[in-house]
Amino acid sequence: MHSYDYGLLVAFLALVLVPAPFLGRFYYKVMEGQRTWLAPILGPVERGCYRLAGVDANEEQSWQRYTLALLAFNLAGFAVLMAVLMLQQYLPANPQHLPGMEWTLAFNTAVSFVTNTNWQAYSGEASLSYFSQMAGLTVQNFVSAATGIAVLVALCRGIGRRSAKTLGNFWADMTRATLYGLLPLCLVLALLLVWQGVPQTFMHYIDAVTVQGADQVIPLGPAASQIAIKQLGTNGGGFFGVNSAHPFENPTALSNLLEVVSIILIPVALVFTFGHYVKDMRQSRAIIACMFALFLIGGGVALYGEYQANPALQGAQIEQTAPQEGKEARFGTTASVLWAVTTTAASNGSVNAMHDSLNPLTGMVALVNMMVGEVIFGGVGAGLYGMLLNVLTAVFLAGLMIGRTPEYLGKKIQATEVKLLVVTLLVMPIGVLVLGAIAASLAGPASAVSNPGPHGFSQLLYAYTSASANNGSAFGGFSANTAFHNLMLGLGMLIGRFGYILPILALAGSLALKKTAPLGANSFPTHGPLFVTLLTVTILLVGGLTFLPTLALGPIAEHLSLGF
Repeated sequence: MHSYDYGLLVAFLALVLVPAPFLGRFYYKVMEGQRTWLAPILGPVERGCYRLAGVDANEEQSWQRYTLALLAFNLAGFAVLMAVLMLQQYLPANPQHLPGMEWTLAFNTAVSFVTNTNWQAYSGEASLSYFSQMAGLTVQNFVSAATGIAVLVALCRGIGRRSAKTLGNFWADMTRATLYGLLPLCLVLALLLVWQGVPQTFMHYIDAVTVQGADQVIPLGPAASQIAIKQLGTNGGGFFGVNSAHPFENPTALSNLLEVVSIILIPVALVFTFGHYVKDMRQSRAIIACMFALFLIGGGVALYGEYQANPALQGAQIEQTAPQEGKEARFGTTASVLWAVTTTAASNGSVNAMHDSLNPLTGMVALVNMMVGEVIFGGVGAGLYGMLLNVLTAVFLAGLMIGRTPEYLGKKIQATEVKLLVVTLLVMPIGVLVLGAIAASLAGPASAVSNPGPHGFSQLLYAYTSASANNGSAFGGFSANTAFHNLMLGLGMLIGRFGYILPILALAGSLALKKTAPLGANSFPTHGPLFVTLLTVTILLVGGLTFLPTLALGPIAEHLSLGF
């Protein structure tokens, strides 16, 4: 590693950690309807939205009504997006006259963007019109991220409120998260990306002739606006097929830094938002410490793995350096590893290098980041509510160890809450192990794998892990655009999204009803080093017991077979 690499890592951590506490407090004030510096500008817009929709923002909802509103909104978004994708040849802003999507691919894509997964079994510039990219995908990038924030805020209220029957208003939470939480940041980032060279235009594609005399079509489009929300909303779906490795999506070293910082900026900020809801910032610091501990462990392993020369080249008359296959020469090894670890830790799914070309240990880190439930930072909102499930599980285990009824911040964790926690523990195993096993056992679907042996198994395992974790990244050699995988991966995305959201909202409703007992001398502290250690071990233990056998068949076996 060179001085530039160390500077990149320091700049990355500084740009995330310095603004996060301030942004976290801002989100708390926004979601609770308090006045902020944006209120004079966006307040009239917010109130206009409520009037148009016939919504009373002050009318709070029970967890059941909150859930029904969320499901109705997401179902409507799915239907509209699928129609846009299938009928795009009849819709405006289609200068390349691209046809509509085949229905299984449209289903997969619609589910993908509604669930904040952004799995893409197509190349954006060759398959989607400008209208589909903007009115279809970009809109869902905003509202799927806002849905995650809304669910998190509902859970925060459930933990923080005393004997309450309501969790807030879904329509107000969605509106505030979009207007105040996402749009202003995206506007700033989009302008910075345009400054760096990302296109934002409605021009036709450009026909050009290369220096070799071959014809080439250069795709354009309103890319900067979509790229801004794809990163800040932890969506990850690229405007162009090769995502953030494309020079139009990610032109410079500065754009690369801004985009990778944007991936985890809001997830980290929302941890501080939680501290404001429960009136105890020590809880936020404990969760941040656990997240960064896991992130640094994974990052260290990935950097070590990726800087190892390929043993197959030992003795060859070439310099033994870190392998560059699948990496952008503009960014290099460290920037590629940082992005791969960040994007899989944050449920983002964008890539600036080919994950299929990563060394086995680095690929395993990417898999583990997703297999633990995307809780290291996770998606916007989704990462923290997933982490809070692990917090409650760790509290339950601590209660068993000391022989007391477990409690978290004065709320007792009883049979109802434990049952809901168990339901969420089944989500990833069903999506990855069950659906993945079905795909691997059938000859037709299994033929989507392009490599033999452990690496081929890792391709399929990665695909179903990415879908179920609502991540969206992939090993590039996996041919996902078949009717079977379009439907099965779509099912995995739905399970991975709503298999968490529904129990979490029920859990929030149950916790909100409970009275808050004062913490005593015998209460287990949930903010010190001991609890951070317990939480970290709980996450690794649950994920390890569930997925270690599959990792042994994939990246671990591949690593050993290469003779590292």
